[in-house]
Amino acid sequence: MIKVTKWANCPLYFCKNIFYMEVLERNRLEVVQKYISKGMDYPRYRELVGQLAKMEKSTGPNQSEAMINYTKLGDRRMARWEKTFKISEDIQQKLKVLDKELVFLVLTESWCGDAAASLPIIHKIAETSPNITLKVVLRDESLDLMDAFLTNDARSIPKLIVLDKANNEIIGEWGPRPSIATQMVEECKREHGKLTDEFKQELQVWYNKNKGQNILEDVLELLALE
Repeated sequence: MIKVTKWANCPLYFCKNIFYMEVLERNRLEVVQKYISKGMDYPRYRELVGQLAKMEKSTGPNQSEAMINYTKLGDRRMARWEKTFKISEDIQQKLKVLDKELVFLVLTESWCGDAAASLPIIHKIAETSPNITLKVVLRDESLDLMDAFLTNDARSIPKLIVLDKANNEIIGEWGPRPSIATQMVEECKREHGKLTDEFKQELQVWYNKNKGQNILEDVLELLALE
């Protein structure tokens, strides 16, 4: 039996809203926990993408030439980010003394350009802290998880979900793009109604010039380390 005594003096609609919000959050937590147990670690994911690139395949049901080419491109970009992205000593120290045991759960696909730029940075953050575990799942194999963490009603990736293990609580989410890139995308859509080919090239140039710092800043803010 559900106890509702503490809401006895509340308007009925408010009580119902609180109840449904609590149920929704419990459901989200359950699906997150399910996929944490299924998730790959980052080396396994990178091995998968590398193998697919060599075999001229992609994750997901769409095995078109475009998706295969995006997978090959993503594999090369991730390798470059893994070599070039650096975390400063002071931020490394903050991450090393992080006093919460966290799980980073990331939804992605091998063909996703934004994920190719973001995942290596997220991996480096998790790798720096002894209290962060990173797990990766594929969006199209995890639609119940994806649908619990939509962005503007869309299945946008990458999506990072952060779980506090000690408190068994989802403390935040991030994605599909860093905050500055998100503003750029919104401005392009307002002006053109869509993301133009020229803008996509401009966005990639921005990622390269920013060197992963905006992604790092966003995630540190999510962890209350900024």
